[in-house]
Formats: sequence, structure tokens, C-alpha cells
Amino acid sequence: MRKLELLAPARDLECGKAAIDHGADAVYIGAARFGARAAVGNSLDDIAELCRYAHRFAARVYVTVNTIIYDAELEATRGLLAGLEAAGADAVLVQDMAVLGMLRGGRMAAHASTQTDNRTAQKVRWLRQAGFSRVVLARELSVQEVAAIHAEVPDVELEVFVHGALCVSYSGQCYASQHCFGRSANRGECAQFCRLRFDLEDADGHAIERGRYFLSLKDMCRIDGLEALVVAGATSFKIEGRLKDAAYVKNVTAAYSERLNEIIRRHPGQYARASLGRCSYAFVPDLRKTFNRGFTPYFLDGRSPGMASMDTPKAKGEFVGRVKEVRGPSFTVAGLASFANGDGLCYVGTDGRLEGFRVNRVMNNRLFPQRMPSGLRPGTMLYRNNDQEFERLLSRQSSVRKIPVSLRLGIVPGGISLEAEVAGGPSVRVEAGVKLQQAEHDQRENVIRQLTKLGTTVYECSHVELPEGFGLFVPSSVLAGLRRNAVEALDHAIASGSSKAAAWGGDDAPDISHTVAPQYLYNVSNKEARAFYATHGMADVAPAYEQKPVRGALLMQCRYCIRHALGLCLKHGGQKGEWREPWHLALPDGRRFRLEFDCRRCQMNVYAAESARR
Repeated sequence: MRKLELLAPARDLECGKAAIDHGADAVYIGAARFGARAAVGNSLDDIAELCRYAHRFAARVYVTVNTIIYDAELEATRGLLAGLEAAGADAVLVQDMAVLGMLRGGRMAAHASTQTDNRTAQKVRWLRQAGFSRVVLARELSVQEVAAIHAEVPDVELEVFVHGALCVSYSGQCYASQHCFGRSANRGECAQFCRLRFDLEDADGHAIERGRYFLSLKDMCRIDGLEALVVAGATSFKIEGRLKDAAYVKNVTAAYSERLNEIIRRHPGQYARASLGRCSYAFVPDLRKTFNRGFTPYFLDGRSPGMASMDTPKAKGEFVGRVKEVRGPSFTVAGLASFANGDGLCYVGTDGRLEGFRVNRVMNNRLFPQRMPSGLRPGTMLYRNNDQEFERLLSRQSSVRKIPVSLRLGIVPGGISLEAEVAGGPSVRVEAGVKLQQAEHDQRENVIRQLTKLGTTVYECSHVELPEGFGLFVPSSVLAGLRRNAVEALDHAIASGSSKAAAWGGDDAPDISHTVAPQYLYNVSNKEARAFYATHGMADVAPAYEQKPVRGALLMQCRYCIRHALGLCLKHGGQKGEWREPWHLALPDGRRFRLEFDCRRCQMNVYAAESARR
């Protein structure tokens, strides 16, 4: 039976606990340093508390140490990893091979971050041989490509992104933020170059289109493709969002957890969840109500139109209707949605820009904004990007997670026993010495009541079995003691099992010193990583771009293609344009970026222009 893992993001301890409560089998969180989201670091104490919380449900905690490391930081990184091991972390996400070397021989598993640019079976196989037990695949891969990698390298866990914001470049291969702003994406400081507004010009400076967000992608949503990814061989299904709040984590985690459970129910005996427990929600999960820029399955089924949100990099939210009538300080909405005071609405203005406003008062379908938008007209399409009623539901306790347990009372020499068993989990047995005597009255109801008082524990009783013809008197205090001892034994058994991370492959990994490491641009920034790559056939490794910028550097490698998005790709049936190549993206300050359309690889490359056009 294959275990399926829903992996949710944790900005902090609160978000991590919310993820577990709402159905995550694992969470990933950043430590105080060296994570690919530098703005959301967490203390070792908080990570230890999250590990204790997660391990109660046999859920796991992965920590992101997935930036490139400088020589002066190597010892601090070693110390951090020692602290994470002591805190109980189950695995570390890694980009820098110096970190891989530091993990060798330890308890924590090594997961190859998507920052290591994992798009081929060759790369995945090499990483597995190097000691990684799991590889996080590039977001751009299709179901068929995931299946092909799994078929070629079946002994490595494959983690795939299923939801959240998209980077336009292959991860780990983007240097645009460092080039433009001195903020490295490979150091966790991305300034979101891809969310900027550009002009698109041809080689002669003629405008193809002006003032659009050509590199701003919609958000990924693969909930309808989840089963296809399961069948393809993926093990872990990752939600992006370590900068997002607890409400986002609750809603998205619950939605995907319910869908995974549906898939498992349709395939009995074939799949199971990687952790224990079932959730009861106080709300109906709805992905449309959580921050999004519009949704795309991205390359799930290959290249398709509509991946980008060129008019705005902001969240539009769910469509709620059209403006029916504008009257003074209010307007009416034609549609089925209901509204609440404080809702945030938006619309696309005549200039193509997204305009937003907040509702001050609601009278049925008549809305009174705090400030009446000047561009609102009858027929305007309205979107809600902040649903106050939904947010209120999520601000309270919105889920309870419990582990079903079956209890079996038995008679043993000198007393009684209680066996507690978790379906798909451990079974424990405890005993109590007591002088047994025949009861004057039927004790079954009291016995069951005492054994099932699981109250504030993480367990709920699904079944109680008593010996056939049971008619003995057992003091309630003895039954309560048995119950408490069984709960403690289960807690220990589950936590012990969950703390055993995937086996570290470093000590037993094949010798790959004779193999050549797959090409990896500009990301080697310390002596230990250089030595690692030299051992694997790359003697002349270029320094990291952050340490030595390259003139006219390749700043981005993108599977997404502007020419295709504009309907001008001849390979996919588009119209032939009259603009001379190379094309450029131009910022308002004059900085330009040359585009290369590598049609053989079906890839768009973005280069730093030698100089701005005058």
C-alpha cells in the first residue's frame, strides 16, 4: 500500500499547527537562517514544539535549509543542523551540496529542494545516488513526465507542487532579482522581478505591447489533477505558501486533504494517508475564497493557453456577479452571491488595471462602498478578494483532528488487559492487577463509558469490544487507569514511529565519484560544495552569480513562453508576427532584457542586456 502525503506550508508555529489540524501529513517550515523565504524564519524552540505537535499524529516536519551557503556561514549551518536534529525535525530541504555533506550519517533525511532544478530522470537518479531520499520536482513537469521519471527511478520519493504561486523561471535558475536589485532568490530574498510591469519591444525598439505584466503567472491549482499525479507515482503533494497566513493554510490544506481522502476511498487497499487522524471541519473548504491570481493547472497536461495574468499581479478572487445599477453612493449586483460588511471587491478598469474597494454596508444586493469607485459601470464584472464571513469562520477553531482507536478489554491472570489499536497505526496492550468478582448488575454500559472518556486526547473511540458474556465488576478507577496508560502507550508508539525519518542514503549510497554531476548554473558558493562537484567530474565550477556576476548573463530559464501566450508561436499554430527578433522586455527606467526563444527545447530564456537602449 502506497502512502500519500499532503505537505503544507508553515510560516510560523501557529500556521504549522493549523496545517496539522486541517489534514496535513507533513509541514515544511523555515529555520532562523538559510531558508528560501528569508522573511519567515523560526526559532529552534518553535520548531521543536511543532515537531512534538505533528508527531502525535505521525505527521512529519521538514525544515528548509535550501539557500546557497557562503564559506563564512558553513560553521553556523553545521550548528543549525545539529539544533534541528535535536529539535526532532524529520528532514531538511537542501540546495547547497555542502549541506548534504553535513547531513551524512545523521537521523534527518535529505530532500533535494526544487532549487536544485530537477526536471530530468538523469538529475533525479544522480541526486538519489548522492544520498537524497526525496526529490522535489520542477513545477513545470507534466503528469507524463512525472510518470516517466518515476518509472526510471522508482526508489526515490517524488514530491510535486499542486497549489500556490508560480515562479516563471525554473527554480534555482533565476538570477533576475540579484541582477536588478541585489536581492538573491537563491539566498531567500527574491524581490519578485516577474511581478513587474514591462513593455515588450522588438529588435528595432518597436512596441509589440506596452505596460503589461508579461512574466506574472496565475497561481497553480491542480486539485482536479491530483489523482493523475498519484497514479503517475508522486508521493508528496506540496502546497506553496510559506508567506501566507493561517487562514490560507487552513482552507487550502482542508480542500486538498478532502480530495486525497476521496481518491483513497475509490482505491481501497492501494493507497493510504501518510499520517493518522481524521478531521471534522466547521466550514466548507473553497479554494476560490483564498488569495489567488486566478488559477492554472500550469503544464500538468502539457503547454496550454491562459497561464499568465498579464493585466495584474494582484489577486482578483472569486467572481461574484456584475454591476446591475449604479445610484449615488451605492450600486446593485446581479448574481447569486451574498455579501457582508467589510468584503473586499475589485474589478478591471477600462485601462486594464485592477481597482479595489471595500464594502461599508450591505442591504440585500445593494452595496455601499466606503468610497464609490469612479470607474464602476453597469455590466462591470466584480470579484471578491476578501470574504469577511469566510475569514471570520477561519479565525476561530475551524477543525478538530482525532485518531480513531478501537479498544478491546480482556481477562488475564490476576487482572484485566486493554488493547488499543489504531487502524493503519500501532497497537498497544496494558494490564492492571485487580481482584475480579461477579457483578450484581450489568456493568457493560459503565465499562464502555469509562474506557471511552478520551476527552482532550487526540483519540476518539471507534469501537469497544468486551469479552463474550462479560459480567464482572471492575472499579471505575481501575478502568480509568487502564485508559490513561493505554493513551500514554499509544502516544509513545506513534511519536517513536513518526520520528524515524526516511533512511539516510549517504552512508550506503553507491560510489558516484566517477559520475559527472548534471549541469548546474551559477549556484556554487563555498569550498565544500566546490569540492563535492569536483569529486563528481566538474573540476572548473563557476562561482555563484551572487559572488561574481556574469556579463550578459542568462537570468531566467522558462518553460512558459511569452510568444506562445500572445498567440504568436508558429510551432503551436499561432500567427506569424512582423516584429524582428530579438525581442526585449523593458522596464520604465530603461533597463532591457533580451528574450531568446529556444524552440527546439520549447523554452524561453531571459538575458541581461548589455546596455539600455538609448
